[in-house]
This record gives sequence, structure tokens and C-alpha cells, in this order.
Amino acid sequence: MVLRKAGAAAAATGLVGVGFVGVVVLGTFAASGTPQAVQPKLAGRTVPAAYQPMFQQWGSLCPEISPPMLAAQLYQESGFNPRAQSPVGAQGMAQFMPGTWPGYATDGDGDGKKDVWNAADAIASAAVYDCALAKDIAKIPGDRQSNLLAAYNAGPYAVIKYNGVPPYRETQGYVKNIKTLAANFTAPAEASPGAPVVTQALSPQASGAIYFAQTTLGTPYLWGGNGTAAEGGRFDCSGLTVAAFKSVGIELPRVANDQWNAGPHIERSQLRPGDLVFFATDQGDPRSIDHVGIYVGGGYMINAPHTGAVIRYDKIDRAKYYGATRVTPDGALSLPVRQADGQIASGGQGTGRDPKDS
Repeated sequence: MVLRKAGAAAAATGLVGVGFVGVVVLGTFAASGTPQAVQPKLAGRTVPAAYQPMFQQWGSLCPEISPPMLAAQLYQESGFNPRAQSPVGAQGMAQFMPGTWPGYATDGDGDGKKDVWNAADAIASAAVYDCALAKDIAKIPGDRQSNLLAAYNAGPYAVIKYNGVPPYRETQGYVKNIKTLAANFTAPAEASPGAPVVTQALSPQASGAIYFAQTTLGTPYLWGGNGTAAEGGRFDCSGLTVAAFKSVGIELPRVANDQWNAGPHIERSQLRPGDLVFFATDQGDPRSIDHVGIYVGGGYMINAPHTGAVIRYDKIDRAKYYGATRVTPDGALSLPVRQADGQIASGGQGTGRDPKDS
């Protein structure tokens, strides 16, 4: 659960400075004492358009975080849902517990309020919290962002105790997942003028996924279909992509918009067979993605279109085209799990402590 126990752990060990929050809000914090490097930018359409400038601003608050990393954290925690509430009481997009929120609450939009349910305040406060943790563990050797993420998950005391990322399976998995997601949220570097275009061979996974999808051509569409025998082997759009990639050992989430971040995002001109192509009702919000297909080349995809149709080839060039994702095994593994009620089931901050460790 996000932003839950590590704050308490830091306070208990006397690690959080009393005046820190005020300092970082003024933008003067730098754990290393050196100027910040240029931060990577968010890739287009990876976060709702209204939140893009917020993540870009607050994700540059200290050297240990970045806009893509901050976005990856909050996506992992709530799926960018400002009204998210966990069964244990964590609240808002950043999933602060009520007891932790007052210590890091920040007025992100300048309206004079610090509201855990306000997206701007939640994004700003999450950045403030991250940078507080970064200061707590600034003397620990190793990769600073990895140490920060480990402190976020297991608490700063665990990082100090082990002089780096602790040997907890959950914490190590959390660090890897957030860094993978952050890479998927990062805008690609612009190629130099005249630089050669680098092409990549079709991966075995992409080939296998296409092969599976081709075996279903002509099968009638079924809303919610997973291709079971009881369903007559029928699929809906995301059920087909789940089954196609499962056939090559990659587990995708069941819902199309959750599949969007299963790998790096690909420009239309760089598409290659096996990429997932997405369609949305709101071109500024990935949460509105409502259709997905598997690109096969030549401007076509295999997809399960809608009730009354069959699985078939369709052109991807249409008004609702949103973008594409090149699925990777690590990208798929990094995605948060969505519960039956639609809420993200996240193992976030403070949950990574080894139960054997007292």
C-alpha cells in the first residue's frame, strides 16, 4: 500500500528533519548538494494530459526522482485515480495513510488547501515524501534512485541497515518494477538529424503472439470472452491479446487500458509486427483506452472488433488510434494488479520488510 509505513519508520528512528518539508517546497533541496541534472521527460500520452505538467514539475524536485519515476509510482499505487481508497484506509492518487499525510501534505496547485483527494496535491506530496526519504539515506552507497525506491517500500531504516537495497524479495521486486515502468513512461531521446534508422528483428514472443491470434481468425466475438471451451473459443479484444501473449509466456492484465504500459511506447512510424495498438475515446487520457489489437504490418492489426463481428484483420488508421506498446516480459511483470472492484492492489511503501527480520 502506498505511502503507509515508511514515514512512521523514519520518524521512529529520528531520520526525518523537522523543517524539511518547507525546504523542499521552496525548491532548494538537493540531497547531494550539487545542481540537478536535466531530468528525463514523460513520454506523450502515458499519463492523463491534465497531470502531465504536474509530474514534470514535481518529478524534478530532487535528483533522486524523475517525472517518469514519479508517474510510475503513482500509476503502480492507484492507476492515477484521485479517488482511490484501499481497504486499509490509504487515500487518493498517492495512497497516503491519514496519519502520514499531515507530515508531507503539499499545496500542489496553489489553492490554499492540502487535500489528499486532489490530484495536484497528491502528486506534489508524493514528490516531497520521496525527496525526504532521499535525504534520509543520502549517505548510503549505490544507485540513489534504487535506494530511494527501496526506502519507499521497506522503510529507510532497512536501507541503512543493509547499506543499500535490502535482501527482501518484495522490495527488490518493487525497485525493479518501478524502474521498468519509469523506462516505459520516459520519452525517447530525439535522434540526431541524418542518424541511421535502427531496425530490430521480430522477437520470438511477437511472432508467437501473432501466430496464436491468426489461429483465431473468423471466430465470433464475445464480450468478456477468454477463449475457454465453454465460450466456444471466443474472445473480446483484450481477452485475445491476453491469450496470444500467454501462449509465449507473457502474462498481460485482462483490461485493455491496463495493457498500455506493458512495455515502451512506439511511434506510429516505428511500429513492427507484434506491437499492441490501442484506441481511446479521449486522446488525452490513457484511462479511456477501450480497444486493443495486435499489429501485423502494412497498417493492419488482428483484433476482436465488437459484438456481431468475427476476429479479423482491420486497418489501424482510424480516428480513435491512441498509440502502441512493444510488450516486454519485464514490462508485463511490472504492471500493478487490479482487484475485482477495479482498485489497484499494490504492494507499495512500507510493505517490503522481511517477516523474519525483527
